[in-house]
Amino acid sequence: MVNRCSLAAFLAAAAFSMGSCGGPPVVSPGPTSAGTAPSVAVATASDATPAATAPPTATAPPTAAGPTDWPTYHGDALRTGQAAGFPSPAGGLAQAWSAALDGAVYGQPLGVRGMVIAATENDSVYALDPTSGRVVWRRHLGEPVSLSTLPCGNIDPLGITGTPVYDAATGSLFVVAELSGPQHVLFALDAVSGAVRWSRVVDLPGDDPRTHQQRAALAVGSGHVYVGFGGLAGDCGQYTGKVVGVSTSDSGATIAYLVPVAREGAVWATGGPVVDGAGNLYVSVGNGSSTTVYDGSDSVLELSPALRLESRFAPATWAQDNASDADLGSLSPVLVAGGWVLIAGKSGTGYVLRQGALGGIGGQVSAAPVCAAFGGAAVSGSTVYVPCSDGVRRIDIRSGGLIHVAWRTGSGANGPPVLGGGAVFSLATGGGQLFALSPATGGTVASIAVGPLPHFASPSLWNGLVLVGTLRGVTAVTPRP
Repeated sequence: MVNRCSLAAFLAAAAFSMGSCGGPPVVSPGPTSAGTAPSVAVATASDATPAATAPPTATAPPTAAGPTDWPTYHGDALRTGQAAGFPSPAGGLAQAWSAALDGAVYGQPLGVRGMVIAATENDSVYALDPTSGRVVWRRHLGEPVSLSTLPCGNIDPLGITGTPVYDAATGSLFVVAELSGPQHVLFALDAVSGAVRWSRVVDLPGDDPRTHQQRAALAVGSGHVYVGFGGLAGDCGQYTGKVVGVSTSDSGATIAYLVPVAREGAVWATGGPVVDGAGNLYVSVGNGSSTTVYDGSDSVLELSPALRLESRFAPATWAQDNASDADLGSLSPVLVAGGWVLIAGKSGTGYVLRQGALGGIGGQVSAAPVCAAFGGAAVSGSTVYVPCSDGVRRIDIRSGGLIHVAWRTGSGANGPPVLGGGAVFSLATGGGQLFALSPATGGTVASIAVGPLPHFASPSLWNGLVLVGTLRGVTAVTPRP
């Protein structure tokens, strides 16, 4: 296990570089000038297994995203995936437009300030006109990393992978780009013009940027933007999972929580950190290298806004999960009405936990077979729509936190779902199709081809459009009532 005290002392004394650039809302290079190197503060709360008897703090039931913006993955900080007032697809689906961009769009498109925002693996961020897909502005942040220069992986080139996030309080659009070098840089863009307001390297001292990948969706809360890190496909080399926090105003030290593993422990689920009403973060963690002494991996974490560990859960089978790469890190935690948390990882077992007191090792409220789940779920009240590798499932959390599997779709839709217009929208990631499903039965209401898709692709619902990031750009679909 990592010596947390010595590591914290090292990181607190270390620094890393920051760059910034600006310019008109057209193509621009990456960081061009060095700034004052900020310090790094690592949370020092004990990484011993938290007590399972801490009093639970129930979060208010998730609420639907507002109709104006879709500013983050699944629409809101709770990642509910709901779009209020969205039109029904009962009359079918039609393509509105398709925009070919300069690279694959792995992150969920956003709807911000009247524009569609998309980021590509070529390290470009685009604002598109929602009526036509016309490019309003493009900001090229630097050169992406060629897969041939990395020890493993499955994205080529590797640029912007995690879904960006928009912060209404500052008007900034935040995105992490992997730049040639390599290095991971957090950029704050002016959402209206695309101008770069500031940037900061978010690799921590001692990191090997070649073995780390930023895939989780970014999150904003408590005046910080939060960034999850894991490894490349293949889990090669020395890397450790972590959550990094930077002030939305670029002030103060970078804060971080490091999973206390010898290696691995990725925070990579594409849904990213889930932020509750008190500003606490819920994240899932992948497998670690240990199968003897528990190392903080294969877990769900509750972190404070300052990224201190508040509570944690790990299955009693963590050692077997680590040995077989069957961990919980593939799905972001789901906050469910009634003070529950649902998690289901690669093993196929779903667990219900208590918000605010996750239970420690083997401390779940209930467990049941669910599926191998990947990405981010959608939630409405006590009903959760889970993206399973063999098709979306509807899960109802019943009295006492019991799991009931209501249905599994046979349509082939297996991507992270979203909710709107009385339908569940999900992508068949292998077949390049968008499906609208019945929430009651999982049956197909409508479907349409949208083009080749990246792993774990998820649509956005905004301004009467279903927005889909593809391996070629963005496709917009219109529901027909």
